[in-house]
Amino acid sequence: ASGFRDFARLAASDPTMWRDVCLHNKDAILEMLARFSEDLASLQRAIRWGDGEKLFDLFTRTRAVRRSIIEAGQDIDVPDFGRQAVEHPAKG
Repeated sequence: ASGFRDFARLAASDPTMWRDVCLHNKDAILEMLARFSEDLASLQRAIRWGDGEKLFDLFTRTRAVRRSIIEAGQDIDVPDFGRQAVEHPAKG
């Protein structure tokens, strides 16, 4: 799987939908963007200053998160993270 391909798929989707998703979930999205910005700044500093220990710790934690996602049955390499469709009986 390609991260670029997945990102490009998002970019190819309906802009109206993504506008609405962002506006209706702005608090959560802004919080995650702030965290992401902080993480990127930390990564940038570690690379700039040659902080190998910080880089090692970052990639070790990232690897652990990825493994925990997969162990929880959320396979990041398949569509919909490997979730199985659940059939709901018709209510009657």
